[in-house]
Amino acid sequence: MNVHSALITGASSGIGAALAAALAHPDMVLHLSGRDAARLDAVAEACRAQGATVYAVTLDVRERQAMADWIAAATPLDLVVANAGVSGRSRSGQAEDPEKTREIFDINVDGVLNTVLPAIQAMAGQPQGEDGLRGRIAAVASVAAFMASPDSAAYCASKAAVDRWMRGRAPEARRRGILLTSVCPGFIRTAMTAGYQFPMPGLMDAERAAAIILRAIATRRARVVFPWWMGLAARLAGLLPPGLLERAAPGGAGQSRSG
Repeated sequence: MNVHSALITGASSGIGAALAAALAHPDMVLHLSGRDAARLDAVAEACRAQGATVYAVTLDVRERQAMADWIAAATPLDLVVANAGVSGRSRSGQAEDPEKTREIFDINVDGVLNTVLPAIQAMAGQPQGEDGLRGRIAAVASVAAFMASPDSAAYCASKAAVDRWMRGRAPEARRRGILLTSVCPGFIRTAMTAGYQFPMPGLMDAERAAAIILRAIATRRARVVFPWWMGLAARLAGLLPPGLLERAAPGGAGQSRSG
């Protein structure tokens, strides 16, 4: 994959930080954002130590105009990854907190739109590369997109929206020379998942997840689901009657907060 400039949201931890590290090399320009300035600076310094040119900015993906301005100033871009997101769980039998529900949708859905839409606009004006593409954009959804876990209703719904929208936009974007990839991981080992008190099948390190994501983007995948068997299990769970799913889903699935 011929990538010399990349922009990543939620780059201060988890998958975002791992992607930045995997992409960092002397010919790479990285534009990184996150909400934790100290952690973001640490990631930026690590990438600079690998020879990359890094511009890091503390930014909330919910800030629509600020995101558009940042992306416009960063162009031209070969790759954009809308990775910033939050997870949220309610205790069994308890209602989901209304403010947390709004935060999840604001960050996981609006945050992706605030990243991907200006990225598409910017890339549409870029010349085609030798590979026939003007740019590549990935958005991190989750295997949770394929089911409706009772204790993670907002998270599952927000990730389903991201996955469906990316898949729906992909054909039109491809005709304009822009590759869209929906990324649906299972559990990733991060500070957030370290606090989960339930089994997490398929738990993997962020570095391995980053390698899978970059390989999928390089091979022009419209969607990548990993581990594959967890994606299958989530799809099957999504076919269960609501009452049965409520009794059978002690953990759910998805990535932790990034950024």
